[in-house]
Amino acid sequence: MVTCKAALAALATALALFSGAAVAQDYPARPVEVISPYQSGGTTDILGRPFVEAMSRHFGRPFVLVNRPGANGAIGVAATARAPADGYTLTFTTAVSIVVNPLVQANPGYTVDSLDHLCQTFSNQMVIVLRPDSPLKTVDDIIKAGRANPGKLSYSNVGTGSIPHLAMYELSQVAGVEFNAIPFKGGGEVVAQVMGGHVDFATATLTSVVKTPVKIVGLFGRERNPGIPDVPTLRELGYDVAPSSLGGISAPKGLPADVKRKLEDACKAAAAGELYAAAAKNVYQPLDYYAGGAEYTAALQEDVKVKGRLLGQLGMLKK
Repeated sequence: MVTCKAALAALATALALFSGAAVAQDYPARPVEVISPYQSGGTTDILGRPFVEAMSRHFGRPFVLVNRPGANGAIGVAATARAPADGYTLTFTTAVSIVVNPLVQANPGYTVDSLDHLCQTFSNQMVIVLRPDSPLKTVDDIIKAGRANPGKLSYSNVGTGSIPHLAMYELSQVAGVEFNAIPFKGGGEVVAQVMGGHVDFATATLTSVVKTPVKIVGLFGRERNPGIPDVPTLRELGYDVAPSSLGGISAPKGLPADVKRKLEDACKAAAAGELYAAAAKNVYQPLDYYAGGAEYTAALQEDVKVKGRLLGQLGMLKK
């Protein structure tokens, strides 16, 4: 015989399932907030706005990009992780904010597993650059000079533990050479140091240097970038390194399955659409900038291992 308590429990479960199904069926029934955890005007923001507009067009409902900068992206990502898992709060952000912050910050309020990762929407590539009149002409010249003068050749980057810094650190390990890394506050300073002859070379994101006077001599990538087809990859030159700064759309953990499916389908359509494809091309994205949720999640999990190893070697992991 079914007790009153059991019957009430069954009724509550049925109502919850019905309510969840109704929410999923109607999604999105109101505007969706997409948090960009960085200042407006940067590459993430430049890509985020057309992507969010493409999502709005796909659903016929407003998707609104909101900047919540601070703590290297941790404030905005933590706000997303704390939000209800209903699909009405998302984040358009970098793997750095998702992967590196929990490794180095005492308590960012989340880990890579605190979010459902819906799709990868960009892959910012790193490059090695020289001033045009440098006596060094190629990546091989840099490696040879570094081996001949351990620790003497200096290079600028946008900060210790940044992706450009970690990219060069990984290359130095593979090539068996030691360089002197000098961090600066931004891409403009990195370029100025190279052009002024204050450092021997630099590593930077492609988007930050492609329209500056520096000479790009090597690309960290699996394939050549269509925007700079004459620049060889490090792998072509014999150095098996291809780090990049991934990023995409993530949501609070535990999205209803149907809402998650709708968002993943919309992400794929938005990434392939003319509006976003044009924006991606304009900031020199590689051809494979998009990946689905499962592939993006796997890439982030692998990034935790790789970045954890490199940051550990640099003594930067949180205690």
